[in-house]
Amino acid sequence: MSLTRRSLMEATASRFGWRRAYRDTTQVDALLTEQTETTYTEAADHAALATAKNDDALAVQPGVLDVRGRVLADVLYLEGVLVGARNRGLPPELIERLEDAVDHGHEMTVLLAATVRTTAAVHTAGH
Repeated sequence: MSLTRRSLMEATASRFGWRRAYRDTTQVDALLTEQTETTYTEAADHAALATAKNDDALAVQPGVLDVRGRVLADVLYLEGVLVGARNRGLPPELIERLEDAVDHGHEMTVLLAATVRTTAAVHTAGH
């Protein structure tokens, strides 16, 4: 099945709250590779656009704030998944991986918040 067709099917399904689960690590690996390749392809021009747009510290701030908000929302979603996995007694190795992802996500939100604060501090110090 083509990427476009699968993407449309998955987008439609997600609107109804349906998600597909993959039973085979080969399928998961293929999906992860495809996801990575698609994202890098879509972001290919990002560096040039960001260079043109982000000409001072305050110009960086809104984008970093947006990313932090999305990461925080995703981490809180993963926390819910983790709680559900624990409550259902799912395999310990899955719970451990979820804990790692949640911890890393929280660390990332802290780093992003520090970056946002730095944009304001650098701007203030420069004026």
